Amino acid sequence: MLSQAFLIQVAASGAAVAALVGLAAWARIARPLNPLDDATARFYLLEEFPGRTIDQLWVATDGAGALARSGASALVLCRLGDGYVARQIPWAQATAAAFRNGQITLDLADVAAPKAVIVLPHWPPADLAA
Repeated sequence: MLSQAFLIQVAASGAAVAALVGLAAWARIARPLNPLDDATARFYLLEEFPGRTIDQLWVATDGAGALARSGASALVLCRLGDGYVARQIPWAQATAAAFRNGQITLDLADVAAPKAVIVLPHWPPADLAA
C-alpha cells in the first residue's frame, strides 16, 4: 500500500515538472520582428560595426536581411531566431556568392551562423560601384 507521504511527493514532483514544461514552452515564444528597412538595417550595422562607413546598402525584399559594402568588406545582417546577427566577410566573397532563385547565399564560416540567405531581385546589382 502506498503511503500518503509518497503520494504527496509524487504529486508535488508532477506539478513541478508541469510548471517547468510550461515555463519552457512560454520562453520559446518568439517576439515578432518587423521587416528591415534601409534605416533599421543601417542602424543595426553601425551599432555592430562602430566607426565603419556604409558605402552601399541592399535590403532583402522580404525584410529578413541586408548586405552592405564598407570598403573592402561586406557587412551582412540576417535574421537568426528572434533577432538579427551581423557578420563581416570580404567584399570579393560577397560578389562571388551563389545567386539562385532570387536568393544570394553567403558562406559566413561561423558555427553560430554558418550561412546567410538574402532575398534580392538580382546579384550583383547593376549599380555596383567599383
